[in-house]
Amino acid sequence: MSMLEIVTYPDNFLRRHAKPVENIDGKIQEMIENMAFTMYKASGIGLAAIQVGCDESIIVYDISPAEEKRSLCVLINPKIVSSGETTILGSEGCLSVPGFKADVKRVTSVLVEGFNSEGSPLRIEADGMLARVLQHEIDHLNGILFIDCISALKRELYKRRVKKKLRKKLRKK
Repeated sequence: MSMLEIVTYPDNFLRRHAKPVENIDGKIQEMIENMAFTMYKASGIGLAAIQVGCDESIIVYDISPAEEKRSLCVLINPKIVSSGETTILGSEGCLSVPGFKADVKRVTSVLVEGFNSEGSPLRIEADGMLARVLQHEIDHLNGILFIDCISALKRELYKRRVKKKLRKKLRKK
């Protein structure tokens, strides 16, 4: 297993739409293993392939508390097929948007369909934290970042902070 480089905002790769996985072969299995390794090393609870420079429709996640046994979940070609009507505001962060958290409005429940790492169909009825993580990661597969779901003012403040950091970095070179 190897640590993959996490693509960070404002990289345009994060705006790509993932392609469906056609064949779950050794290459895909290796990508899943590397994504899981990367997610755990970065202390994340979810990671989409887009975030590591792969434009295939794969997400990995694990919402079990850190002190408990790991419980890695893999979803290939995930789609939200239905969602609840109730929304709730909750704090989110993202490995691709480092150093920033914000309250994001999400539906409280979703029904997601996709495939596991062996290619078997999965149907997941999720609510609470799992519903939030699935929405966040599936958004990544559609080129959407959580900062797209916050107020324009907060988004602009974050963008300015990132641009300022990038300018400082360029000056040091």
